[in-house]
Amino acid sequence: MLTRPRRNRKSESIRALVRENMVTADDLVMPLFLVAGKKINENITSLPVANRQSLDVILKEIGQCLKLGIHSFIMFPKIPDELKDKTATYSFNPKNFYLLAAQKIKKKYPDITLISDVALDPYNTDGHDGIVEDNEIKNDETLAVLEKMAVAQAKAGFDVIGPSDMMDGRVEAIRDALDLDGFPNTSIMSYTAKYASAFYGPFRDALDSAPVNDPSIPKDKKTYQMDPANANEALLEAELDTLEGADFLMVKPAINYLDIISLLKDNHSLPIAAYHVSGECAMLIAACQNGWLDYKKAMPESLLSIKRAGADVIISYFAKDFMKLKLNQKVSL
Repeated sequence: MLTRPRRNRKSESIRALVRENMVTADDLVMPLFLVAGKKINENITSLPVANRQSLDVILKEIGQCLKLGIHSFIMFPKIPDELKDKTATYSFNPKNFYLLAAQKIKKKYPDITLISDVALDPYNTDGHDGIVEDNEIKNDETLAVLEKMAVAQAKAGFDVIGPSDMMDGRVEAIRDALDLDGFPNTSIMSYTAKYASAFYGPFRDALDSAPVNDPSIPKDKKTYQMDPANANEALLEAELDTLEGADFLMVKPAINYLDIISLLKDNHSLPIAAYHVSGECAMLIAACQNGWLDYKKAMPESLLSIKRAGADVIISYFAKDFMKLKLNQKVSL
């Protein structure tokens, strides 16, 4: 045989020489779950690799991640019920502990990239990403709140605004609001193709952000998050977000939507982000804890598949463990 592909696989040195894709610390974004208080580091039962943490603990967590080479973080707040209302007014309150935490994080670590979450579900009493009226998620009324939230986050020091709400026109509304308020350099990482997935369960456990059980409000998020059956619709959303001023296009979830990551990468020049969501990570962890898979092998392979599909940015709860493995540090579930 003149052609023997195995010749390029015969040693680790040669395999490394011809390797097409590689995940590095520069690709990774570490999610953080912020709670009010001090000295809080609560395990999330359905997502064992992540914790709810108070600001003092998060500051230490970021320091540990920086030593591993991770320099990008996305932060989500768990808001106490007493601070929630129908229109999510606490989301843009200057005394919001999430905004105050961002200020302190950026003061201590000015060179990191800190990404926000823009959506109403952590802050409103309905658990939806938009304002609910007459059993309907009101799109345009929600945009006004998203604008205020985004500007408040930019003022707090977030480098990148992450609208995860899937309202129509929200990227343009946020871009205009940021520019008008003097934040033309604050980036937008749009959740472009956020699917109405069954794999968000542990995340909603972490933040208590699921829709409440009330017949007067929609029972799920299918009227604004995308149908998992659709791919062409992702191209439409990506085109709109690009025209409206997005700086990144995101696909969520990642593992179950590798084809969508590839589709957007092939059709758009903006950086593609992928969110390796809680349920995808939890499944792998459960299999590893049962001895069915090897965590040290399966976890890096899952991240590599996201990179190979075309993601420039990978948001994953495995970011810290992945880098520990690369640096030959101890990793255990």
